[in-house]
Amino acid sequence: MEPRMNLFASGLGTRIAKRVYAVSLAIQESPLPESTRELVQLRASQINGCGYCADIHAKDATAAGETPARLHLLAAWRHSTVFTDPERAALALTEEGTRIADAAQGVSDETWARVREHYDDDQAIALVSLIAMINATNRLGVILHHRGGSYEPAELATGS
Repeated sequence: MEPRMNLFASGLGTRIAKRVYAVSLAIQESPLPESTRELVQLRASQINGCGYCADIHAKDATAAGETPARLHLLAAWRHSTVFTDPERAALALTEEGTRIADAAQGVSDETWARVREHYDDDQAIALVSLIAMINATNRLGVILHHRGGSYEPAELATGS
C-alpha cells in the first residue's frame, strides 16, 4: 500500500503541518514528563492502528531511555506492574479520549479525577492537548496510508 498523498507536497499541507508542529512544540515544552508523552502517543497510535506514528513513538521512547519491558506491556498496561499511578491515569485518559465514539460517557469522571490527583493544571492541559493532537495525527497517517518501519529516532525533531 503506497501513501496516498505527501502532506508536504502542497502549500496548504505544509502550512497545516507547521501549525501541528507548533502545537507539538508547546506540548514538548510543557512540564508533562517526556516518558508520559511518548507512552500516551504510542498507546493512542496502537489503538488507532497508525503504524507510522507507532513507529515514531516507539523509537523515540526507546532513544529517550524507555525500557523494552514497558513498551512491550503498553497495550496491556492495566495488567502489568511496570507503570506508575500517574502514568496509569494518563493511559486511562488516553484510551477514553481516543475511544470517545465507543463509550457514551466519553471520559469518565473517575478517570478525570485520577488525572487531577497526579497532574497540575499545566500538565493536565498538556495531556489533554497531546491526546487530541496524536489522535488528529493518527487520522492523517491512516487516511493517507503512511506506513511505519523506516523512521529514525529524533528524525522529526531535526526536520530530516
